[in-house]
Amino acid sequence: MNGAGGTTGGVGQFFIGLIMMCGGFYLLFNAISVSSSFGLGSRLYSFSVLGSGVGITGGMIMIPFMFGIGLLFFNGRNIIAWLLTVGSVSALIIGVISSIRFSFRTMTAFELIMILILAIGGLGLFFRSLKTIDERH
Repeated sequence: MNGAGGTTGGVGQFFIGLIMMCGGFYLLFNAISVSSSFGLGSRLYSFSVLGSGVGITGGMIMIPFMFGIGLLFFNGRNIIAWLLTVGSVSALIIGVISSIRFSFRTMTAFELIMILILAIGGLGLFFRSLKTIDERH
């Protein structure tokens, strides 16, 4: 009879590793806080021109987007309209994603060690169950 993954590995190890891995990664991801500073008036991109800082805001990206949409409704085959629209939406999505901040909540060293043991130990046990066991020993 084959075990986990069609190998002779243990089915018990598979499920224990899966439960440990899921619980550990759930606790790890639950400890991460995600925030964003995105707004139509906030800077998405900043660069320096002649020693002074220039920023492109989300509202500035909407201006070429509006022109692109207007040109698309006027003539749907206009390449410039497609470039303006797709470029603006792409810049907006990249700006939103790049403004995301991740932070780890405060926890004790014991909590972090237990979370890592569950997550990484479960992952190791999970992969070990998929390995063929040499039955000669």
